[in-house]
Amino acid sequence: MVRNYTDDPVDEIVLDRVAGSALRAPSAGNSQAIAVVVVTDTEIRAKIAAIADEAAYVEAGFDPWISRAPAHIVISVSEKVYRDRYAEPDKLAEDGSQIDWPVPYWWIDAGASLMAVLLAAVDEGLAAGFLGVHSVPELSALLGVPDHYHPIGVVTLGHPAPDRRSGSLSRPKKTPDDVIFRDHWGGSALLG
Repeated sequence: MVRNYTDDPVDEIVLDRVAGSALRAPSAGNSQAIAVVVVTDTEIRAKIAAIADEAAYVEAGFDPWISRAPAHIVISVSEKVYRDRYAEPDKLAEDGSQIDWPVPYWWIDAGASLMAVLLAAVDEGLAAGFLGVHSVPELSALLGVPDHYHPIGVVTLGHPAPDRRSGSLSRPKKTPDDVIFRDHWGGSALLG
């Protein structure tokens, strides 16, 4: 995650490729409920930064990474689109009922879209950072996002500049033995 950018703009064709990668992620039931808003307008980026309280971040000694990033990609997802899709005949249970939704696929697919955007940015030689939504209603209103879509966050994009790293990076990394198991929880992590 990069939290400081140069003033160099992101090429529009590259930006389109990066944004388009969000639509190549998996989509449960081929629901296709991901939508993307690409923001390059300076004033709108500044308003997004204000919604995220970038001023407090800067007061803590960090760079104004949200407003400085030359591009933002806002990924949104619609639970309604998934529920509508899973009400179609090919997705109903034998008794005609909808599935029980043991896992909310819309959030999983939104995360996959986010990761696709982050990886595409790196593939294009760009830097990216993810900003969780601090106020969904304000961000939605600012960008005109329909009521049944929910922004999951903002990906800031640009060319990297030196930045002060977050204190979160000082936390020790978990090892594979801590979190990867084989055959059952607690089983050996290593496969080879």
